[in-house]
Amino acid sequence: MTRRVLGVLAGILIAATISPTSAQAAEWQPKVPPLTTPWTAWVSPTNALPEYPRPQLVRTEWQNLNGVWEFTGAPNLNNPPIGRPLAEGVLVPYPIESALSGIKRHEDNMFYRRTFTIPSTWNGRRVKLNFGAVTWETRVWVNGTQVGTHTGGFDAFSFDITPALRAGVNEIVVGVHSPIDGSRYPIGKQRRDPSGIFYTAASGIWQTVWLEPVRSAHITRLDTTPDVAAGVLDLVVQGTAGQSVTAEVRTGNTIIGSRTGTTGSHLRIPVPNARLWSADDPFLYDLRVTLAGGDVVTGYFGMRSLGKAVVGGVMRPLLNGKFVFQIGTLDQGYWPDGIYTAPTDEALRWDLERQKALGFNMVRKHIKVEPARWFYHADRLGLLVWQDMPSLDAVDEVPNGRANFESELRRILDQLKGITSIVQWVPFNEGWGEYDAGRIVNLVRSIDDTRLVNHNSGSNCCVSDPDPGNGDVIDDHAYQITTANRPPDAARVAVLGEFGGLGRRVVGHEYEPGKGFAYGALYPDEQSLTKRYEEITKQVARLVHTRGLSASVYTEPYDVENEVNGFYTYDRRVLKMTEARVRDINQKVLAVARGTAVGPDDLVSLRVTTTGYTDRYLRHRDSLARTDVPGSDLDRLDATFFARPGLADASCLSFEARNFPGYFLRHAASRIGIAPNPNAGDATFCAREGSGGSALESFNLRGSFIRHFNENVYLARSGGPNPWDTSNSFAADTTWAVSVALWRSGADLPLDQARSFRVTTPGFTDRYLRHRDSLARTDVVTGTSDALLKADATFVIRRGLADPTCYSLESRNFPNSYLRHADFRVRLSGNDNTDLFRRDATFCAQQGDGGVRLESVNELGTNIRHYQEEVWVASNGGAHTYDNPASYLQDVSWAVGSPWAP
Repeated sequence: MTRRVLGVLAGILIAATISPTSAQAAEWQPKVPPLTTPWTAWVSPTNALPEYPRPQLVRTEWQNLNGVWEFTGAPNLNNPPIGRPLAEGVLVPYPIESALSGIKRHEDNMFYRRTFTIPSTWNGRRVKLNFGAVTWETRVWVNGTQVGTHTGGFDAFSFDITPALRAGVNEIVVGVHSPIDGSRYPIGKQRRDPSGIFYTAASGIWQTVWLEPVRSAHITRLDTTPDVAAGVLDLVVQGTAGQSVTAEVRTGNTIIGSRTGTTGSHLRIPVPNARLWSADDPFLYDLRVTLAGGDVVTGYFGMRSLGKAVVGGVMRPLLNGKFVFQIGTLDQGYWPDGIYTAPTDEALRWDLERQKALGFNMVRKHIKVEPARWFYHADRLGLLVWQDMPSLDAVDEVPNGRANFESELRRILDQLKGITSIVQWVPFNEGWGEYDAGRIVNLVRSIDDTRLVNHNSGSNCCVSDPDPGNGDVIDDHAYQITTANRPPDAARVAVLGEFGGLGRRVVGHEYEPGKGFAYGALYPDEQSLTKRYEEITKQVARLVHTRGLSASVYTEPYDVENEVNGFYTYDRRVLKMTEARVRDINQKVLAVARGTAVGPDDLVSLRVTTTGYTDRYLRHRDSLARTDVPGSDLDRLDATFFARPGLADASCLSFEARNFPGYFLRHAASRIGIAPNPNAGDATFCAREGSGGSALESFNLRGSFIRHFNENVYLARSGGPNPWDTSNSFAADTTWAVSVALWRSGADLPLDQARSFRVTTPGFTDRYLRHRDSLARTDVVTGTSDALLKADATFVIRRGLADPTCYSLESRNFPNSYLRHADFRVRLSGNDNTDLFRRDATFCAQQGDGGVRLESVNELGTNIRHYQEEVWVASNGGAHTYDNPASYLQDVSWAVGSPWAP
């Protein structure tokens, strides 16, 4: 690693000694951006992205053409300004709409012009003119000769300009056509008139432009595919056909392996005892490739394997043969000063470093393709990447839209398929521009079959086409996670491709003050926003083993224009949540997925993970534990436990029976059962990483684990003397998926009986929950109150309309009308038998502070609360006034008593 970085720096130093002669007729004057980042002031004509731009194919000699170019808008590209100075100065490579470009306006057609000289040391070699990316159609003239054209806004391209060169000063003119809107080609979220979730366009040159000398026979690309199982790197050297090539894998000064072959063929280079690349250990090998004709390039790669398999009875994505939960962000890659282009490479790296510091191990690059150095930073930091294809801008098809999309898709895949960190391709998002999704999945696989293909992120919503079924991923978008994700199937993993979108405006750091929005309520401060993030991320953890969830993507790391749902403000100056708390809850999700953590005081059920038995749960019956397929209420209750801090060690766990308070799972004579007041050590188990879930190791008999065997449950030791100690299937049989409880209510209410609900908050204990004019509120009710008030304050407790293990509250005096919430306000409404009504009218009873909490099933983290006489579903410290944390626990606790109107 150190040697490679030094090599890149050496290339920069060489480039720095080659001073390009730039056109000086025009001067660059930066415009004022809507917000400045910490790096805005670092940008100048002499240091516009000076780093070598292509870390996977490095040449030491090169000339950076970033800097001030002449510029003009134009009616079309038919009359290039050959030999004609242009009046404006633009700073390349910042898109023309950006403040850093010095233009800060859109043009459909534009010309760039500059001059340069070729160093004499390059004599006798070919000269390549390279572009990182230009939106969208590019035409290039050198000394009046057109040297090439290109279409596509996100892929790199090169032209051999040798025949057009002359001694001394040379002229480049670049014409660009960038109409942005119109659906003819992929543009992602760029718009001429940005609003909402669509943003400012990024037209023209927006990645580094550079020259480099190459020999007649030369290398154009290194396609690296690690084959961990075989212990080799599969390398295809793309370039001049039929050339002899030697490739060396190195680490530092040591050559690990080498092979000789020809360009275009597969070179199988041994990498013995490979150190595998992962998020926790992102080790990279160096690569040196030499053609017989003298061309030499360096690069890098990581050894890692990707795939999918059934783990713990669930289809999971694999990294290096193991299920690793992928917890990531929806990274859109926009900047207030440079729009598509980060002001500096330090800024580009910082964006990823901060996400890693927040506890994420994955980034979904959202409908944009970043410069090659962004992927290098992701590779180096250990961040898995989902790469989206930039979308067409509308649902309606236009001529050539499909051809342009597929052409650019092919080129992007070829360009990026050697990137170590990319683990998933995402051709469509929420159906935007989606067509022939099944065929597109097959197209992607034909180009790269080493990664998972997610045919359409958010295929459960928006304008998505019917699911073709041939991808590798079932991807839901559910911003508030009000419903569970779709489970995986026999061939596809389940992911939450977008969720969250929690917002907070920060005065002084707004794109347009007062116009910021989020995907829900705006939170007033760091505390409330962080608390809500913790709440929804706990729900992600619950879904890992309950619904087979394998990945989650939070929207988003940084605000984008008026979209204020980032961890950081758009200018990257303010972190809007508490970093340590965000990191801690993210790490908790990863620990739950590994099986090493179980939420304390959560109601849980323990599902068998052994293939063929995954519909069975651990339950107690006649005091002994066994596994059964739950069918009755009693089965579900027997299979539900409170996960308590361990009786013998609070860092471990004890499992208290839901329907027998004070009874805990414990081992006695190798059998697992429940008993009151057990020996603390016998009733304490420590969660260890299992085979796709948690292995529960005995606290006082280390090396022994809770195991199911022939329907019974034992404390077993692999290879021990008992039949249940057999090593056959031991890992699977001792692994439990700790899931959301089969019986969701942690407290009991009397079914089909009338009850009244009294306030428990000191000073207000004479008030009761009632309805009046269809709204819920609290009022004083006494024996002398009128009959209507007493009836309004009486409810019949029914099974939950949306979940039979929870409850719904039917009005005593308005049959078939139930308490439900809408816009957080609790009210009385007639049952319209819709799914939304059933969920809004269902509450799970939980143990409260001197009473019972009534927890909403579909407004995550909220409980029925009285607040200033009104009644809401409220969270503790949320975005609204009724979420005030003061006296929250008392306000959401209700004493369930005799009915005022029997």
